[in-house]
Amino acid sequence: MKRILPLLAILIVNINAYSQKDSLSSNSHPERNKEIARNFYQDLWFTDNTDNYIDYVAEEYVVHDIGERKGVTEPAIEQKIIADRFWDNGTWDSKINYQIAEGDLVATRWEATYKPSTFVGKIMFDAGTIPIINVFRFNDEGKIVEIWNHRHDIDTPQTMKFTITGLLIGLLIALIPTIIAFRLKRKLKALQK
Repeated sequence: MKRILPLLAILIVNINAYSQKDSLSSNSHPERNKEIARNFYQDLWFTDNTDNYIDYVAEEYVVHDIGERKGVTEPAIEQKIIADRFWDNGTWDSKINYQIAEGDLVATRWEATYKPSTFVGKIMFDAGTIPIINVFRFNDEGKIVEIWNHRHDIDTPQTMKFTITGLLIGLLIALIPTIIAFRLKRKLKALQK
C-alpha cells in the first residue's frame, strides 16, 4: 500500500500536467504570417508587382493610420491603388529591418526610401528615407485583415501642411482684430470732425 500511494500521486500529477492545452490558438501561424508580410512588402513596395495585392490582403480590411484614418474599412484594391500611386510617381529602394510575430499579429519595422520622379511624387513624398512600423493582423487563411500604419512623418513634407494650416489660421485670427481696429479708427476720426 505504501508503494501504491506514491505511484498514484505521480500518475495524477502527470495526468494533470499533460491535460492542459496550449494557451495559443492552434490557428496562429507566426512564421507563416511573417513570410506573407515579407512577400507583401516585396511585391507591393519593393518591386512594382502591385497586381499581387490580392494574394496578401483579405477582400476587406481595417486600417488604423496616423491622423484621422482610424478604424476605416477598405476594399483590398485600395492597397494596389496606394502602391500604384507611389510607383507611378517614383521608385522605391527600401528594406525590412526586423519583424516580430505573435499569434495572428506581425510587426514589421522597415525603411522606405522613395525617389520621386514627377512633381506629384515630390509633393507626396520627398526624397529620403522614412522609418515605418506596420502591424498586420492575419486571418486563418493567411490574409491581412487589419493594418496599423505608423510612419515617422516628421521627416517628410507631410508636416508642412500642418505648418501652413497653422500659419493660415494664425493670420486669420490676427486679421480679425486688425479689421476691428481699422473700423474703430474710422469711427474715431468721424467723431473728431
